[in-house]
Amino acid sequence: MALGPFGPCALHMGEAKGTIMRQFDYDILVSGGGVAGLTAAAVFGTAGFSVLCVDPAPPVTEREAEGADLRTTAFLQPAQALLERAGLWDRLAPHAAGLQIMRIVDAGGPEPEPRLTRDFNAADISDKPFGWNLPNWLLRREMVARLAELPNVTFRPGTGVQTVFTRQTEARVGLSDGTTARVRLVIAADGRNSTVREAMGVGVKTTRYGQKALTFAVTHPLPHENVSTEIHRSGGPFTLVPLPDFNGMPSSAVVWMEQGPEAKRLAELPPAEFEAAMNARSCNLYGPLTLASRRMIWPIISQVAERMSAERVALVAEAAHVMPPIGAQGLNMSLGDMRVLLELAQAAPDQLGDAAMLDRFHRSRHTEVRARVAGVDLLNRASMMSAQPLRDIRAAGLNAIYSLPAVRRTMMQMGLGAKA
Repeated sequence: MALGPFGPCALHMGEAKGTIMRQFDYDILVSGGGVAGLTAAAVFGTAGFSVLCVDPAPPVTEREAEGADLRTTAFLQPAQALLERAGLWDRLAPHAAGLQIMRIVDAGGPEPEPRLTRDFNAADISDKPFGWNLPNWLLRREMVARLAELPNVTFRPGTGVQTVFTRQTEARVGLSDGTTARVRLVIAADGRNSTVREAMGVGVKTTRYGQKALTFAVTHPLPHENVSTEIHRSGGPFTLVPLPDFNGMPSSAVVWMEQGPEAKRLAELPPAEFEAAMNARSCNLYGPLTLASRRMIWPIISQVAERMSAERVALVAEAAHVMPPIGAQGLNMSLGDMRVLLELAQAAPDQLGDAAMLDRFHRSRHTEVRARVAGVDLLNRASMMSAQPLRDIRAAGLNAIYSLPAVRRTMMQMGLGAKA
């Protein structure tokens, strides 16, 4: 018998006539075993809810293994508190690289070289770094290990959601192994092409930019000194995010956004030619970059679900919102979803998954999500500018923001979510 926050997961549910006993297999089913889904399972499991987490693909938890996700995730300050509550931060902290300074470099002049550099220092608003950066494959490894410590969490990799049937009092989820789980709440954390979202008939608005992002790791002779560097020219930013040293050398994760055909061409270059191209694009700010991983490529879109809830279902992370990888907003928005959902669940555990709770969740998150996706959309379009006059305007705008201390501090606080 699955255990809920009050012992066995059996609740008295009032219906139109009288009160009957309903037996649930779990309080919550989390669909999705990526970073967002594993975090959700750890968050709610640590809070005492019984959780089943499923994903059709087993997580790859070694850097060199086939299929390893070599992207990185920057957890901003507000995320740290949630990770601590989930029992994850102590596992992650030893592997994290702090992000003390966000450096914006405009290289949009006639030649690909820095013409304007501005530093946004976390010390101006906090005694902590802006955030901490970790590889996604390592996050999966530590999160899976955390779930194994929780007796009220079951993780079933290799099993996916096939059907979702809901009514006012429960959700019945058909799984790919032929079993059915009866739960009070389904958390859809199954990505931008969410099976659960589609099953519930929730539409999305999608914006395509014609861009793709290349992601890979590099080593370099000059230390990054916990500076995350975003270099703007055209096509999208070239961003270096600090990582712990690799093979005795300073190391950074790179996200290089370009128009689709150019990104594809770069991805297919031989390593020596690719290194020459990335060194030119990086303006040699860290000295010669050396490729330290394979290259991955994926399309850049913005996407917002029409609603973040449906009957007995909460949509979180990329099932609810997708945005370009600028300003570390993506997963941190996802953790904001989980923080609000957890607060609502803990405030009224007997109402977990009911219509009133999920409507409050939707109202609390959807307006902020739309505003942040729109803001990142504008930043991305500015970074894509190729005409020289427009690039000059972009540089002037950056300089104007930086020159006003109050505006600069407000922008940094908004980036952390402090003034959403």
